[in-house]
Amino acid sequence: MFGKLRLLVAMTAVMMISATAFATDPLTETVKNGCKAELESYCKGVTPGEGRVLACLYAHEDKLSAKCEFALFDAAVLLDRAVSALAYAAYECEDDLEKYCADVPVGEGRLLDCITKNKKKVSKRCLDALTETGLK
Repeated sequence: MFGKLRLLVAMTAVMMISATAFATDPLTETVKNGCKAELESYCKGVTPGEGRVLACLYAHEDKLSAKCEFALFDAAVLLDRAVSALAYAAYECEDDLEKYCADVPVGEGRLLDCITKNKKKVSKRCLDALTETGLK
């Protein structure tokens, strides 16, 4: 059995990897715009990736402007919404993933690719959820 928890973790990982791979995603842009001064002052030499920039901001949390704090809060809200959307899509697509993608390794968008390749056979419920969440 594929399992709801495994599916949720897999889809969340895909989303997080996708989000961090592109510098123009809403989460990154929100923080970059709202914390521009702090990033230039405290984190200029930090190599992006693996949470290093957020760790830098956290290390300087006592020096963050209200604008930066709000940007971090806003990004957290966006992330929470993304995780909720993924949980919804995972729930709605669980049967289809078990039926058509049980042998597909998790990661690198393979589950979403599998659903897309099987879209003529996948349930309307799953396809609707993917459309509603923006994953399709």
